This record gives sequence, structure tokens and C-alpha cells, in this order.
Amino acid sequence: MGRITSYVTVENLVDPSKKIQFDGFVDTGASMMVLPAAWRERLGKLESVQTVDPELANQKRVTGEICGPVRIRLEGFRPVFTEVVFLDMKPENGTYEPLIGYTVLELSMAAVDMVGHRLVHTKKMDLKRLTAGV
Repeated sequence: MGRITSYVTVENLVDPSKKIQFDGFVDTGASMMVLPAAWRERLGKLESVQTVDPELANQKRVTGEICGPVRIRLEGFRPVFTEVVFLDMKPENGTYEPLIGYTVLELSMAAVDMVGHRLVHTKKMDLKRLTAGV
């Protein structure tokens, strides 16, 4: 299976002059946008919402910090307003590999095209679990 990437802009909602742009890797096993802790200062002052201990694909536990609010825009898709997780990462061949998780994909109305190895626009928002009061 090929790797799917997207050009991403993340900006501080309180101070939009603080932003970062990068190629992120789509990881449908990750729930949120995951950024290297080394980039945190580049986004300026963000509120630390919670410390978390996520489990990685290799079943290793690490400590991360959820921070926000931020605006995330995947190239060609609608922006989303959410939080990010900062983790201590080691660069692969000199570059970091930030992850685009499934909540960012869903909020952006982006779906993974496994055949074409790309992101595609979804036509409908998934609200199948919403039934009460409608």
C-alpha cells in the first residue's frame, strides 16, 4: 500500500501570524493531527488542554500534549477548527512525519481513496448515529 500525503497548514486561531505548513501523512489509525513537539513554539502561545498517553502502532506508550485552538486546512479541503497533539518525535532522514488523523479527515470532508492513493471529497457528512430529536 502506498503512503498518502497532503499539504497542510496549521495556524494559531488567536494569533494567525503563527502558522506552519508541511506535508502530512494520512494515518487512519490516529485520531487527531499529530505534530512534533519541536514545532510547538512556531505556533505561538496555545492553551494546553490535556496531557495524554497514546499508544503507538508498535504498542509503545508515549506522553503527548493536546493544545489549541488551531485552524487546520488540508490543501483543497475546507478548514477545520480543533486541537492538535504534540509528541516527541525523531526525524526520519532529517524530516519529521506529522500525522493527519481520522477526525481531521472527517471534519474536512475528506475520504481516503485506497485505489488512487489520494484524498477525495466526500459528498455527504456522516450523521448516521444522530436519530433522537430529528
